[in-house]
Amino acid sequence: MKLHELNSTEGSRDKKFRVGRGIGSGNGKTSGKGQKGQNSRSGGGTRLGFEGGQLPIFRRIPKFGFKNVNRLEFATVNVSSLNRFEDRTIVTPAMLVECGLVRKEYNGIKILGNGELSKKLTVQANKFSKSAVVAIEKAGGKVEVI
Repeated sequence: MKLHELNSTEGSRDKKFRVGRGIGSGNGKTSGKGQKGQNSRSGGGTRLGFEGGQLPIFRRIPKFGFKNVNRLEFATVNVSSLNRFEDRTIVTPAMLVECGLVRKEYNGIKILGNGELSKKLTVQANKFSKSAVVAIEKAGGKVEVI
């Protein structure tokens, strides 16, 4: 079987309905749009969410919270997951992305202090929690803020 030999299964696709093709077709003359009015005209109709001048539902429903447009989002990594690296490795954000600990860097990487660290590592990141700094230095490693 080749690509040009593929066909859709019988009955899965309807023929395109051609309107305005004579009175006997059942959709001739006004093409099923009725007589006058906004929806019978070309380009007629209303925008999405329009409710005939009534206050639309998206404006009636109360809005909550606050969206900070300047929010910075950090990718987080726990100290316990850094045990996969060899002793005395310099752990960079690029390495964390490469090994799959972080999907992408966002606005930077923050190391959190959850868990134990048993390797002596030099960790480079944008932010560190206080407990993460304690855990890394307790294991004999170093913390470098980029």
